[in-house]
Amino acid sequence: MAKPRGAKARASEVFARLGEVFPGSSAELCALHHDGAFQLLAATILSAQCTDERVNATTPALFARYPSPSDLAGADPEELESIIRSTGFFHAKAHSLIGMARGVDERFGGVVPSKMEELVTLPGVGRKTANVVLSVAFDKPGLPVDTHVGRLAKRLGLTVEDDPGKVESDLCSYLPPNEWGALSLRLILHGRATCKARNPDCLHCSLADICPSAGRVAAVAVAGRGTAGRRRATASATAEKAD
Repeated sequence: MAKPRGAKARASEVFARLGEVFPGSSAELCALHHDGAFQLLAATILSAQCTDERVNATTPALFARYPSPSDLAGADPEELESIIRSTGFFHAKAHSLIGMARGVDERFGGVVPSKMEELVTLPGVGRKTANVVLSVAFDKPGLPVDTHVGRLAKRLGLTVEDDPGKVESDLCSYLPPNEWGALSLRLILHGRATCKARNPDCLHCSLADICPSAGRVAAVAVAGRGTAGRRRATASATAEKAD
């Protein structure tokens, strides 16, 4: 098969191939357990610097105690922190959750807004979080860019940018809006399973033959480990001589 020529053609092929490995819509691919936009928004805020598994283990107690935006808006910060402590950064997350809930309750009548410009006015809600809610909860165009998406987009030659907003813009220019959310989640899943930051498994990657970085990133990682090993060995020998 001829390699796709140019970033746009490559993006389409990436979307198709990853769709065979990770089929489904944004809602079906989302790993965060939730029932509706409010729960997804809260879970996404909790997911910062935390695994989806840990968030999913935490949210049942959170939503049992605070089932609605008005309930969460009136939460006692210390009680809330005790519930979400295991997700890390619990002081900041509790502050964001209460602020978000108050915003939804007071400014949007208790209903999570479905527009980007409104979502990002809520405390703790940036563009990435808003895109998650738009694409998953509302089935609207939205392409969240996290560290996995940014890393894979560069390795696949789909962007040269580091800024998430610019990466989002580049990726959105390649595919129709109804595919943005699924592309993001497929890249995230592929990044976790195969194209890892330190040890990409290029040998078993379904995108290796169309990826400009295939083999090269893994080789650099191996070389880096070799260099680190030589440094440790040299340091150990030096220490033994000193003794």
